[in-house]
Amino acid sequence: MGTEHSKNGEQRSMVFLRKGTKLPAWEDALLAGREPKSLLKRGLRYVSLSLIMKGMTSMPDFLWGLHEVQKLNLSRNQLVVIPPSLGKLDRLVVLNLGSNCLKCLPKEIGLLRNLKVLFVNMNCLKEVPAELSLCRKLEVLSLSHNCISQLPLSFTDLTNLRKLNLSNNRFVQIPLCIFALRSLDFLHLGSNKLENIAESIQYLVNLQIFIVENNNIRSLPRSLCYISTLELLNVDYNAIQTLPDDLYLLRRLRRIAWNPMDKGLHIAHNPLSRPLPEVIEGGLDVLFNYLRDKKERN
Repeated sequence: MGTEHSKNGEQRSMVFLRKGTKLPAWEDALLAGREPKSLLKRGLRYVSLSLIMKGMTSMPDFLWGLHEVQKLNLSRNQLVVIPPSLGKLDRLVVLNLGSNCLKCLPKEIGLLRNLKVLFVNMNCLKEVPAELSLCRKLEVLSLSHNCISQLPLSFTDLTNLRKLNLSNNRFVQIPLCIFALRSLDFLHLGSNKLENIAESIQYLVNLQIFIVENNNIRSLPRSLCYISTLELLNVDYNAIQTLPDDLYLLRRLRRIAWNPMDKGLHIAHNPLSRPLPEVIEGGLDVLFNYLRDKKERN
């Protein structure tokens, strides 16, 4: 069956099927007799396509012909594999693959040279392809809720990366490549298996939000106190007993914070040695004065 037209000239179908073949339910409803290009939405900034919650287990072939798409949302499906054809969508700026069943990403993802935002959170990834580092324009990357334990060293090439979410993975230590990402202003490593924070953390000179809650961290490095840009430091639910005397240098921390969304110092649920628990009850200024006096006495 080819393309059919009604008497008034309106196009009714662009789907080619063998007799008796049925479209998947999601695709039948989605196309509804229209050209695939008619699914694109042309906004002020991006040409976008959203296929959220369509029950997809594989990506439809018509995607690879939509070369003009810049923003593609395939989240909340049951995708198991992303084919190499993804590399054909080289105008992509935003790609959301979150909440699927992906075990790997194709190396062809490195062909998406215009990509700025990538979400692959809530999948089954165990590793990340080194080719992702070829996406030099990448600014936002979320790999949270996967099974990743390391990153490729080539990630040092992602010099424009500003926000990185690696929470709920299997990192035992902060990957060395991260310390080369000097543009980072947001780093989330909560709910991993970290036991320490390397002194090299000081190289992230633009870091504003640093979250390492729910790990096994026993102490904070002195070098952390030299990141003068920090506005939110969350070390809740760790094994911290003492605090570095120079913590008072973090002048942009405004308060002891309890709400996860608040900026400030999050230090709850740690086995802090006395008198720190009592001092913290007095607020951040009291804590900073205590640490400053302690340093002067020593």
